[in-house]
Amino acid sequence: MEEQKSLARLQRLCSKAEYCRSDIRRKALKDMEGNVDAADRIVASLLEDRYVDDARYAVAFAREKANIQGWGPIKIRFQLRAKGVSEADITAALEEVEPSKAADKLDRLLAAMAKTLEGDPQKRLKLLKFGLSRGYSYDDVEASAARIQK
Repeated sequence: MEEQKSLARLQRLCSKAEYCRSDIRRKALKDMEGNVDAADRIVASLLEDRYVDDARYAVAFAREKANIQGWGPIKIRFQLRAKGVSEADITAALEEVEPSKAADKLDRLLAAMAKTLEGDPQKRLKLLKFGLSRGYSYDDVEASAARIQK
């Protein structure tokens, strides 16, 4: 694909949704059929024109995953690191997620899971594993499970 066409396509894409630098670079490399120099020029242009901003992406990602998917801060941090977002941007994004909302979401998730585990002798263990798999700290999951068990 021609460089200008790829740039225009990626600009349209970025105007509809947030993307991080690594995702856009992957798309640009695919468009340019592996031409690293052309892909880097496209990414540089998108960064310069602020179509791509890792800090903005991290905030949107953290909010979506925390509020909609019910992910905890550990899982969100891990996924953002995997996408190559800087630690400073990740920390700033996680500060945007309200701890009280995260605790409420964890309580709702564990309460729903607890209903499905009625009468199971390993209920507490399964609740802990479920909460940890969602990316919450052990202390938060333990406290939430204790609130639900009452």
